[in-house]
Amino acid sequence: MSTDQIERPDALPVRVPLVQVETGLLKSWQMMRENVLSIIPEVATREKIVSGRTGKRWHMIMDPATIRHVLLDRLEDYPKSDVTKNLLRPAIGESLFIAEGAHWRWQRRTAAPAFSHRNVLGLAPVMTAAAERSASRIAQAGPRAVNLLDEMITTTFDVIAEVTFSGDGSFDREAVHRAIEAYIDEAGKISLLDVLGVPDWVPRPGRVMSLQAMSGMKEAADAAIEARARQGPGTLPDLLDLLLAGEDPKSGRRMDTGELRDNLLTFIVAGHETTALTLAWSLYLCAFDQGVQERAREEAQQVLPGRAATGEDVVRLPYLRQIVEEALRLYPPAGIVSRTAQKADVLCDTDVRPGDTVMIPIYALGRHRALWRDPDSFDPDRFEDRKAIDRYAYLPFGDGPRICIGASFALQEAVIILATLLSRFRFTPVRGRDPKPVMIITLRPQGGVWLQAEEL
Repeated sequence: MSTDQIERPDALPVRVPLVQVETGLLKSWQMMRENVLSIIPEVATREKIVSGRTGKRWHMIMDPATIRHVLLDRLEDYPKSDVTKNLLRPAIGESLFIAEGAHWRWQRRTAAPAFSHRNVLGLAPVMTAAAERSASRIAQAGPRAVNLLDEMITTTFDVIAEVTFSGDGSFDREAVHRAIEAYIDEAGKISLLDVLGVPDWVPRPGRVMSLQAMSGMKEAADAAIEARARQGPGTLPDLLDLLLAGEDPKSGRRMDTGELRDNLLTFIVAGHETTALTLAWSLYLCAFDQGVQERAREEAQQVLPGRAATGEDVVRLPYLRQIVEEALRLYPPAGIVSRTAQKADVLCDTDVRPGDTVMIPIYALGRHRALWRDPDSFDPDRFEDRKAIDRYAYLPFGDGPRICIGASFALQEAVIILATLLSRFRFTPVRGRDPKPVMIITLRPQGGVWLQAEEL
């Protein structure tokens, strides 16, 4: 089916209503507690920079060249913001996601080989098996509507648990899953103390209440890591085996149990949550636009005659990947990232002072009028030629030295699962059950993604 034969829906997929007028400190905090993205001004989809003050000075940048300056050229001068660190440190410690400077560099060098193309491809059979189990569960639901958000969270958690601990029974999957969900639901909400810049040693009530569950999860992870270190790797090394064997090529340093645990928990949290959301939004969009779904199904069925997708199939499923990439543009899991300026600087002719918060609103960047044609529309064809897209206009995985270490893992997993499901089911929306995009830590479809799944 050619592009001009595809029927496009007249309506637009769901989106966040961006703020039209400036709000005060208390109102902004209340809005952030409900949906972080609601503080993004609508003008951020048209301008290069927007500045203001909410407790402290802040700047949102939407200019690709300026974003490159912050994420690449002046990386050391723009570390992750204190608010970001305060939200996540109780769960993932000083892992790759939070660490700065030399402490981040040696961890990145040590972990990078585990995410080589060869190793990621070697983990693909786990993804294929999880896609098969997901298809079976959806088929068993029969004609009833299925919450594909819950199903994708289950599926991707199966994948990350298997590639992390090889399903050896040393880790209580359900307990870990519950602890992560509790932390995201409550502890991730921004405290007024964060907005005011109060030091992180002052307790945040929501985070204090969630620490008990996180503490138990960390103890279980430590025990599993130490047991594996004694037993040695299995026949097929998993992510824990690869990290246990990892060594910083410069210093020869290896991660201790605490460092391994914090990084494994980072991969577990990020590795299943973000991919699950990408898949849930991709399925919502395919149900929203039946023409796109049919074209994707034709590609999948041609490549996968009656079987699940494998790692080797991914390169032969370019349109499926384009759908995933377009879903990431419209609904990036990390809808906004923030940095704290360490030195005076000038961004887009605007003075930046030390201590100012510099935000990159990934959600607004992906819908910027100057960077994208019909930016609120769902159009996977815009990713047919990736070279035509400025790499700093599209940042679902960040960029620069701190680009997400698991990006290739996530894309491979998403394409394998999406292709398998679209080859076997036709998904249609459930009237009146459109999801609402809400970001606390990640951009979730509030209310779930409820779809009818017709087995083919």
